[in-house]
Amino acid sequence: MTQPTTRICILGGGFGGLYTALRLGQLPWETTPKPEIILVDQSDRFIFSPLLYELLTGELQTWEIAPPYQELLQGTGVRFHQAIVSGIDIDKQRVQLQDSPGISYDRLVLALGGETSLDLVPGATKYAYPFRNLTDVYRLEERLRILEASNAEKIRVAIVGAGYSGVELACKLADRIGEKGRFRLIEISDQILRTSPEFNREAAKKALDTRGVFIDLETKVVSIGEDTISLEYKEQIDEIPVDLVIWTVGTKVSPIIKTLPLQQNQRGQIITTPQLQVLEHPEIFALGDLADCLDAEGKQVPATAQVAFQQADYTAWNIWASLTHRPLLPFRYQQLGEMMALGVDNATLTGLGIKLDGSLAYIARRLAYLYRLPTLDHQLKVGFNWLVRPILETISK
Repeated sequence: MTQPTTRICILGGGFGGLYTALRLGQLPWETTPKPEIILVDQSDRFIFSPLLYELLTGELQTWEIAPPYQELLQGTGVRFHQAIVSGIDIDKQRVQLQDSPGISYDRLVLALGGETSLDLVPGATKYAYPFRNLTDVYRLEERLRILEASNAEKIRVAIVGAGYSGVELACKLADRIGEKGRFRLIEISDQILRTSPEFNREAAKKALDTRGVFIDLETKVVSIGEDTISLEYKEQIDEIPVDLVIWTVGTKVSPIIKTLPLQQNQRGQIITTPQLQVLEHPEIFALGDLADCLDAEGKQVPATAQVAFQQADYTAWNIWASLTHRPLLPFRYQQLGEMMALGVDNATLTGLGIKLDGSLAYIARRLAYLYRLPTLDHQLKVGFNWLVRPILETISK
């Protein structure tokens, strides 16, 4: 009798899930029959989220940062299945899907990412605009076009959260809307970019100041209305008129994850070993936003795209090692630095002993992200377009 093919099921096609799938397809399976690798995501496109902001300014096109999974996985041996996960039966080792048959697994990778917490203040779910995926970009784009086409003297934009996403959005939108925009960046703590290196924070402050973005520190959002936002500062509440509120704070774990009988922390993240295996379930691996992971040295790993990107390599290796009877490796996070876009043709970066800001940092950031795009084929297409597009635009002028 032939041995049934081992099946690896990967839930979520973000940095953690897609890069794990691609790496698994590249590993040597000579001594063991190559397993069936299935990637499941509810969308048909991968999103290279650090470049999402460039869609709002027209610096990049959708196909460059959101290529279809089918295109990326062509020739890799990885099968893509577009579906919504409705449940996971841990005991039967089976994933339940909406509107399609379930998938049984021998190894399971949980990489479903997180969702924006819009339920933190009254009115946010109804009136605030999140910024996490392509649907969010399209909704925001539609609202911006309506506002830009209106006769309003000013377009009043409030951005909640002065972390990476809030700062990058403020700078990009200020460059897009120009003098017609009036921007307010709202932060509950006493400084912007709390976890950033000082060099990047100062570059960001300068970029925001140059663009006239008003920063509300130590300010709490009380509620959001159709065209107002209520803010509390030093126990005083003010209601301010706004045309657009963008919400960038808080990440919550997918509701499916919360229902699983797995050990979780207070935020609902699944607790893993340093090898990225779920406690008491070595056949399940978890990474990215939904994982609570300590690295090989016992340090807490941050929930960032850079971490998920690195965890994918370890997850793939450890799945391969578990199936080929080799030792598993504990995750070792390498802090490679931090990059941020601060408007059109402007960025800041620190890392590996380098500190850059301005247009040079913008180019370096682009090149670093080009290198991190998922496949060589996509890298070449995008890189060629980045070289040729400015030339064609110059000629057509």
